[in-house]
Amino acid sequence: MTSRALVLAFAASTLLSAAASAQEKGPLAEIGVRPFYLVDTMKDGALKDALKQCEGKPFYTRNFSISHRGAPMQFPEHTREGYIAAARMGAGVIECDVAFTKDRELVCRHAQCDLHTTTDILARPELAAKCSKGFEPADPATGRKASAKCCTSDLTLAEFKSLHPKMDAGNPDATSVKDYMDSTPRWRTDLYVDNATLVTHKEFIALVKSLGLKFTPELKKPEVAMPFQGDYTQERYAQQLINEYKAAGVEAKDVYPQSFELEDVLYWIKADPEFGKQAVFLDDRDETDKGFDISKPESWKPGMKELADQGVKILAPPLWMLVTVGEGGNIVPSRYAEEAKKAGLGLISWSLERSGPLKDGGGYYYQSIKDITKRDGDMLALLDVLAKQVGVIGVFSDWPATTTFYANCAGLK
Repeated sequence: MTSRALVLAFAASTLLSAAASAQEKGPLAEIGVRPFYLVDTMKDGALKDALKQCEGKPFYTRNFSISHRGAPMQFPEHTREGYIAAARMGAGVIECDVAFTKDRELVCRHAQCDLHTTTDILARPELAAKCSKGFEPADPATGRKASAKCCTSDLTLAEFKSLHPKMDAGNPDATSVKDYMDSTPRWRTDLYVDNATLVTHKEFIALVKSLGLKFTPELKKPEVAMPFQGDYTQERYAQQLINEYKAAGVEAKDVYPQSFELEDVLYWIKADPEFGKQAVFLDDRDETDKGFDISKPESWKPGMKELADQGVKILAPPLWMLVTVGEGGNIVPSRYAEEAKKAGLGLISWSLERSGPLKDGGGYYYQSIKDITKRDGDMLALLDVLAKQVGVIGVFSDWPATTTFYANCAGLK
């Protein structure tokens, strides 16, 4: 073999080896500049120094990085374009919140009745007329806030698909439909709205399957009386979600069905055990259960052991419930997190990159550590504790590049 042939053979071997290595690591991710901005704004210390060492390295898709509603920090939520952006940023698991239409088709919406804030329905008179509650302007004299209620169940699938998505927002002080709709928070953007498209659950499945990623559909709580139209029960709704994965040939191991309703999770565990064993119980009892105290296990009903005994494998509370401030003024795992781990429950948390700038404490998602939350980079300090000390298996993010960046730097899957 000539020297030139040897060089070419070596080059080919090197490329094949690199391709095989990349395949083992997963698809390359495009994380952009934001993760490095967050590192730059961190408090000086060992974690900041360690994360800085990741700059210039390749990043890969990670299951730890879970796309929350697509990439809604900048893209309209639950749109094809938002899902693709999340995939490009390395989210290994993509979420579709599932609601049903008037003709009982499943679609991706954060809530059954959010069309007035997430689409252009109020600017479409023929469709706005179908809303459960039409637009009512604010009245400064009486203190009445602007309101509307437009639900997926008010529309047929064809009518739903004719809507145009927008960034989720509604101005409570608006006296006109235009002002109500034109209210995107300053720290988000309308740059990617014009060509965004709504999707059905089936379309979501086809897209995510084509990307080779995993699924986490959330069965949204109905805001209409069930059974809907007399015979569409909660169980039929829950089973329909699972059936659409089966019909698409998706394996149960690639699906993490979720619900805030424990009854839905227990239904999946009993009726469809293969899908049920990865079902996620979303915990918002801090908002829904009177007397719930994050520091008092006796107030958690059901408790961690009871959840595990019922077959629940994965628990997903908001970020703040898993951490607290330790004696040294650092972030440490909460009692809630410790008890969940003792019971053998896997943990996922939500939602990073949803709070806007953190200079004022971060709001709802950071409430247990608000006194030490001063800068945007503090979210990486929180993420580090969730991963290394709490041991979460994944974190939802409105901008998955951030969780992808951290997962790669920390050597997580």
